[in-house]
Amino acid sequence: MSFTLAQPVHSELLIKKSRFIGCVQPVPDRAAALAVVASLRAEHPGAAHVCWALMAGGQSAANDDGEPGGTAGRPMLEVLRHQEIEGSLATVVRYFGGVKLGAGGLVRAYTDAVAQALLGATLVPLVRQRHLECAVPYAFEGLVRRELAAIGAVLEDVQHGDDVRFAFALPAPEADAFIARLDDAAQGRVAWPTA
Repeated sequence: MSFTLAQPVHSELLIKKSRFIGCVQPVPDRAAALAVVASLRAEHPGAAHVCWALMAGGQSAANDDGEPGGTAGRPMLEVLRHQEIEGSLATVVRYFGGVKLGAGGLVRAYTDAVAQALLGATLVPLVRQRHLECAVPYAFEGLVRRELAAIGAVLEDVQHGDDVRFAFALPAPEADAFIARLDDAAQGRVAWPTA
């Protein structure tokens, strides 16, 4: 099972006079992640490096920001992968303390900064959503709205024409039972063009 993070969590490590400020936080996509990284650069103008790793499905990426290749971003990404965390950004701001850590020391430092932050994180299970559409006569609009609210579905769109058309998302494991329950409650008067 995959997880995401409930809120941002920070950590701070001092290793041989270098300061590593770690953060893990939920982000929806690469654009949001890059905006966070840009704001960290502005917030920490004296930092030597702002390294990051993003786990967001097909938009996953890692950046060493000038550290030797493979010593920062990739190890941070591996921590997120190992913990099965999706839709999340790990960042580490490094203030150089004057003592070189070597490749192994850098990998450990960046890995530890992310792992420390994750120790305080609240993980939220990711449940795959199923997107559905249905159409009902006006007499059943209230019923559909009540059933959607009861199951915690996300109402994406409602259109009123010859009938009422709903577009919504709900947890995939509950979709089939919901369709059957709604069909039964509406006496078979629900049309499911995408079910």
